[in-house]
Amino acid sequence: RLQAAPPARPARVMDADASHVIGDILADRAARSVTFGLDSPLSPRFWTAVKTGTSKDMRDNWCIGFSRRYTVGVWVGNFDGSPMHDVSGVAGAAPAWLDIMNGLHRGEAKVSAPARPADVVLMRVSFVPAVEAARDELFLRGTEVAEIVIKPPGGAGARIAYPGDGAILAVDPDIPDAVQRVRFIATTHAPPLVWRVDGESLSAADGGLWRPRPGRHELQLLDGDGVVLDRVEFMVRGDR
Repeated sequence: RLQAAPPARPARVMDADASHVIGDILADRAARSVTFGLDSPLSPRFWTAVKTGTSKDMRDNWCIGFSRRYTVGVWVGNFDGSPMHDVSGVAGAAPAWLDIMNGLHRGEAKVSAPARPADVVLMRVSFVPAVEAARDELFLRGTEVAEIVIKPPGGAGARIAYPGDGAILAVDPDIPDAVQRVRFIATTHAPPLVWRVDGESLSAADGGLWRPRPGRHELQLLDGDGVVLDRVEFMVRGDR
């Protein structure tokens, strides 16, 4: 149950401009929808910034988020420390967090986002090559950029832009296994290019998306004639 507490004396622990940018990232339901969809426990009808987390072996999970008026944290787990089965932050703590936030804001017509500070700048950012569509992003004044250019190492020609050689990736326990993917990115989209992981080619329908498997892997980028243009090794950590 909710209990009244004496008012706490506020004390700032983060720069106001930086915390606004972080809050905007955690409130971006469009970015989150790629994994969880637009209708998820992390997408209430009003503005909130929220983050889930799941501990190793799914022993516990949490969901912490805030609106302009309330901050709510929910923990889910077994008191004896035993692991749960297939219960991540978005499946365990997040639904309870959503119910509490909806209850706290019941009857409010609109809960808007915090006003943008004067030293936080909104910029339209494009990518060269166009590995992603142009989008609006927030920057601290003086750090803003309008274009991100991905340059191939050592000069011209298609190269692997992501993941980097020696990269360590991790399976995210909060993302359902059926939809979890790694996006391979090349420095150019000039066709035809072929991705090959551990000797197995991705089909054109995969669109450079690969279902991660724990272990060490070799990624190759080939042209239409089967010539290897670039190769990297990376590791995936996780229990799946």
